[in-house]
Amino acid sequence: MDIDNKARIHWACRRGMRELDISIMPFFEYEYDLLSDDEKRIFVRLLECPDPDLFNWLMNHGRPEDEELFNMVQLIQSRNQARGPVAQ
Repeated sequence: MDIDNKARIHWACRRGMRELDISIMPFFEYEYDLLSDDEKRIFVRLLECPDPDLFNWLMNHGRPEDEELFNMVQLIQSRNQARGPVAQ
């Protein structure tokens, strides 16, 4: 997926699992444009992972073996936490 195709990336962020949507969508909306191109590529790679893996990683029930993906999960968690709770 092209890192500049924001419409496609936005669509890929919509996971259909509420817990994932409230983690991934705000990060994309508020942070994606601030990422470096390398970070954008890693984020896109993360979106290609299966939902159960994403859920486990974002809920701290395990971690990706790939260190870059792990760092992106941590970045998503820290940036979301810094912005505060999302209205539900």
